[in-house]
Amino acid sequence: MDRIESMRIFVRAAIVGSFAAVAEETGLSGPMVGKHVKALEQAAGARLINRTTRRQSLTEIGLSYFARCKDILAEIDALDRFAAESAGIRGKLRISMPVHFGRHCASPILLRLLLAHPELELELSFSDQLLDLATGRFDLAVRTGTLEDRSDHMARRIARQRMVVCAAPRYLAENGAPESLADLGHHAALLYGRDGRIAPWMFPSSEGPAREVSVKPRAVLDDLDAIADAAADGLGIAWLPLWLVRRRIAAGALEQILEDEGEYPYDCHAVWLATPFMQTKVRLAIDALASQLPRLMD
Repeated sequence: MDRIESMRIFVRAAIVGSFAAVAEETGLSGPMVGKHVKALEQAAGARLINRTTRRQSLTEIGLSYFARCKDILAEIDALDRFAAESAGIRGKLRISMPVHFGRHCASPILLRLLLAHPELELELSFSDQLLDLATGRFDLAVRTGTLEDRSDHMARRIARQRMVVCAAPRYLAENGAPESLADLGHHAALLYGRDGRIAPWMFPSSEGPAREVSVKPRAVLDDLDAIADAAADGLGIAWLPLWLVRRRIAAGALEQILEDEGEYPYDCHAVWLATPFMQTKVRLAIDALASQLPRLMD
């Protein structure tokens, strides 16, 4: 496990006081946050954090370890900045990303890096398949949805898509608008599916896990733009990211419905292979995505 990344996670856990809060920040699972801290404890040969069901606190050794970790991480970050300023960002950076999210959201941000770093070479691969990073020799991948919990991968949440339910005014005039999630079962739904798997429609819940709603498929497509087009043509109701349908809604081709049910936050992550050190150009790409993508989601 990447010792430096484990230090970063331990420091954040000490600052915010909760593994769950660190998991929320980073997009990692709670157990994976715990694994990073446990790896440091095993290396140090001592417990660093005392945890109970209600609170957590640093041990005496943990306090000293925390201070040293902060100093070490500050030195590493300074070294990265020095290297970047001295040698420049250069060489090839291979990145895999989903077709639509990549084309509309991620790639414009990444391509702008070429203007600031003329010796950087980007190789972007657009595919909705979950390509293996090692086999494909990718430095980085942009992934949407739930991640696999893999010890050989690192991840950072870079954005949250706002998923909305929408339909054409013509469809709503002919079929009526659903007034609750239960009503969706009586309407024609336009679904996203790939490799025989259909993506469920999810909605936030204040009482625990997200709600998964069963809908009646009228058509299953593996292209988000095609789903949006079919919805605009009045063929049914769709559950799509707001960034994709915002212009259609503004133009009146689609209407957002069931707004009181809330918008499901569909996570987007940057994923890379766990290595002792992260290349500066990889960190540059991740930081650019994390700082700019959220604005596109609103």
